[in-house]
Amino acid sequence: MGQYNQQPDFATVASTVTKSDTTFLDGVALYIGTGGDVHVIMKNVENTAGNVVIFKNVPDGSFLPAIVDYVRAATTAADIVAVK
Repeated sequence: MGQYNQQPDFATVASTVTKSDTTFLDGVALYIGTGGDVHVIMKNVENTAGNVVIFKNVPDGSFLPAIVDYVRAATTAADIVAVK
């Protein structure tokens, strides 16, 4: 994320997320357009099933309070945007 004078961090890059067990996102924040459960692997954590963190019932139109490397295929939320 980029910093601007007298402003908090703002995203400078955004892209649509494809839910996948193997797509590396390299430490991004997530905007959840359509709510549901979000299965993630946190930043710098090995991508194994035992390390999945599940954010349950994330509401529509919210930012996930985490920096992640993977959004796993089991995620039920949709319209996810990665911001960095």
